[in-house]
Amino acid sequence: MGGIICEEMVQNEVPFVVIEGNPEVIASIDRDILFFKGDATQDTVLKEAGIDRARGLISVLSSDAANLYVVLSAKSLSPKIKIVAKASDEGAKQKLIRAGADNVILPYYIGGLQIDHTLLKPAVVDYIEFATRTRNLGLQIDEINIKEDSHIIGRSLDEYRALKESGIVIIAVKRATGEIEFNPASTSVIKQGDILIVMGETKQLKNIKKLV
Repeated sequence: MGGIICEEMVQNEVPFVVIEGNPEVIASIDRDILFFKGDATQDTVLKEAGIDRARGLISVLSSDAANLYVVLSAKSLSPKIKIVAKASDEGAKQKLIRAGADNVILPYYIGGLQIDHTLLKPAVVDYIEFATRTRNLGLQIDEINIKEDSHIIGRSLDEYRALKESGIVIIAVKRATGEIEFNPASTSVIKQGDILIVMGETKQLKNIKKLV
């Protein structure tokens, strides 16, 4: 799982550092990937790895207890950091959320759903995989954050001509309140803090992000 996460980070050109204590795993890490040898459950290791400068942390250690320690330590050292962790079941998920994790992923639950949907709704699964895998350079699902200095704040989706002509599809708008508008109307007004969830070709998405 850690290896897949690293591949995605590299594909998206996001700077990151791996914390790993297992010598065998360290030996298998690509030489181009920055890593720090140590136990991520220890405060001193997180500090030395740069937790105070990190925008986010992903904890996918082998046990729920270890992930819980990481979340507790990371939040105490950097309260504003965004944390995503994995859990084996719903009980562990709730503990991780109480400890400070912003998002908790249940791999077995998600895997079970995908297996079920692959049999019952194969075309839907094929489409989602095609649209979300970064290795597919033809089509991507991405998000556009509307920051306070964006010139499209206060405009409707229909008013912003560049957005209309970009060729991308606006799937949803996530408001700053957490509310999500699926298939938003053309009259929906863009506000500061909104996140546009969009789909399109990689080049189209890069261009519209720059414009917005």
